Amino acid sequence: MRSKIVTGNWKMNKTAAQTEALLAELSGKLPDTEAEVMVAPAFVNLTAAVRNLESSTIEVIAQNMHFAESGAYTGEISADMLLSIGIDTVIIGHSERRAYFGETDEILAKKVVAALEKNMRVMFCFGEELEDRKSDKHFSLVESQLKNALFSLDANSWGKIILAYEPVWAIGTGETASPEQAQEMHAFIRKTILEAYGTSIANSVSILYGGSVKPANAEEIFSKPDVDGGLIGGASLVSDDFIAIIKAI
Repeated sequence: MRSKIVTGNWKMNKTAAQTEALLAELSGKLPDTEAEVMVAPAFVNLTAAVRNLESSTIEVIAQNMHFAESGAYTGEISADMLLSIGIDTVIIGHSERRAYFGETDEILAKKVVAALEKNMRVMFCFGEELEDRKSDKHFSLVESQLKNALFSLDANSWGKIILAYEPVWAIGTGETASPEQAQEMHAFIRKTILEAYGTSIANSVSILYGGSVKPANAEEIFSKPDVDGGLIGGASLVSDDFIAIIKAI
């Protein structure tokens, strides 16, 4: 059975004190759930987050990493650095990394391989811009993003892959893909994986939806058969909202 996952991507938000306060609220309010719950604080707060959640089932993950093991890459973080503080899951390919920092499919493929070589789990993000959807290119764009970054992997590697579909036009805009649009794309993604890797892998990989998920729409989105959870942005910064989303799954 596929894992249900709810992940809070905190992006460039929360000071050290604010991070500790939010983690305390979340761990105190966390409901009984079979879903995996993850949070991705800023790099400078990861060590404290791991320490603060030692007795919690909430997993701390990273928002990004570099593909090199070490070297002259000022400001970057390696897989070994993350592993050394207890982080073994990393988000790769978020739309903001693609848009603001020029991360290409080629770069992302190298990051994925680097993480997998260290036995880390990868939450791989992908999705179309509004113009892609308006010009009816959203399926082909998503297919190319998947194939370029992931389809050179061997079948065994897929046990460490979580997918997160992000319709970029619905991130931070207040717009949300309808539950039917989300299901349509998630079903297409699963079919694309099935054609390349077979039924077993296609049916076992978790595919999350990321795009303005809120307490008001989470239950309906999560009820769709190919939607296995959410990658939550703004709503994960408010404990009551994030807890409500967790309950929805």
